Amino acid sequence: MCINSEKEIDFLKKFLREYNGPQIKLMEVCGTHTAEISHCGISDMLSPRISLVSGPGCPVCVTVTSYIDKLISLSDDRTNIIVSFGDMLHVTGKNMNLKDVKVEGANVLMVYSPMDMIKLAIQNPTKNYIFAAVGFETTTAAYAMAIDEIINSNINNIKFLTSLKTMPAAIDWVCKNQNGIDGFLAPGHVSVVTGYQIYIPIAKKYQLPFAVAGFSGEQLIQGIASLVLNKGKAKITNLYRSVVTEKGNEAAQALTLKYFEPCDASWRGFGEIERSGMKLRHEYEKFDAGSSNLYLDESHNPKCCCAKVLTGELNPNQCPLFGRDCTPQNQQGACMVSREGTCYNYFINRRK
Repeated sequence: MCINSEKEIDFLKKFLREYNGPQIKLMEVCGTHTAEISHCGISDMLSPRISLVSGPGCPVCVTVTSYIDKLISLSDDRTNIIVSFGDMLHVTGKNMNLKDVKVEGANVLMVYSPMDMIKLAIQNPTKNYIFAAVGFETTTAAYAMAIDEIINSNINNIKFLTSLKTMPAAIDWVCKNQNGIDGFLAPGHVSVVTGYQIYIPIAKKYQLPFAVAGFSGEQLIQGIASLVLNKGKAKITNLYRSVVTEKGNEAAQALTLKYFEPCDASWRGFGEIERSGMKLRHEYEKFDAGSSNLYLDESHNPKCCCAKVLTGELNPNQCPLFGRDCTPQNQQGACMVSREGTCYNYFINRRK
């Protein structure tokens, strides 16, 4: 299915609005998809018999509190500069977040790319730069490129604290543990690197359809329609053909495996999932800032329902904190922190 005309898109909208078949639940597992679905009001366009839930596609949302606490501990040494993407500054550990410790005098810096940190490290050789390296296959490839540059430039004052995840293991966990998911909108950015081949084993194992979509409202409508039409079938539909292929970016995959290897990983909401993460290989451990033993511990806020939101068990507005104690200005859980977080988007668009 690859539709471009406005007339054909209108036909699909009508089909989804008037759908009267069996109840169907679909999951998007990309934070950018969550934001775009919310922005376009796509959920409101659908039949009441089609429901969308957000999965574990926001890297900030699935990061455990012990990781944040480790970053804060590293910031106690004032020769260290903690470098992070913007959203991570607001995620709270047991008691504090990086924004809080920056106010207290810690060296915390926001950047848009690991390459920005490399320039700073060259200019300030007496400072130690520690990058808060979270993300999925897309950003892991970017970290591999950065390490390649660091080695080639003989830079010795950069380390990474990693909390890197892989998408297939999380989707497989959802299929095993969360009944009733009838299809998946596969993440566009991840699929560019991995190719759509990574979804084939899961599709066959659980007889579920996947749709790889870009980030326009039109492609998301097409993706949802293809999942509804292919319910119960092990079918992969690639709607993002301009950049996604079956095998993906093999050069990026090779560079990633040069520096990283699979490992078990802890996920907020999921616990530990076997071989669902990536860690630095033994020969490159000198670049690691202490990423091991980052366990799951969310007991600091027992009322927060982020875990159930991430697995599709609850919608954000079913959390007792949502919109009351937990807002974008006063986040109680990671799903309200990121602009790609499910709770944030529910709040902004007041989906009830």
